[in-house]
Amino acid sequence: EIELRKKKIEEDLKIDNIENKFATHYDAVEQQLKSSTIGLVTLDEMKAKQEHIVREREKKLAQKKAEKEKERQKEIEAKQAQKNKQ
Repeated sequence: EIELRKKKIEEDLKIDNIENKFATHYDAVEQQLKSSTIGLVTLDEMKAKQEHIVREREKKLAQKKAEKEKERQKEIEAKQAQKNKQ
């Protein structure tokens, strides 16, 4: 049980190359921006779209993180309940 927890913590805290972390985020934003932009647009329109896409992406990432944390908390509570039964 302790080893399993250690492995989960190690996976969560794995430190990748900093460039890789930002590159993935940037690539996803850039791809979405390219697909949503058709024709000529003004600089202000482009910046507004980019900001909107970045905010949406950050919101999704925060949601995923919250879901993972909630799931992990449920697992911990289930293990505690099982431990208390014994």
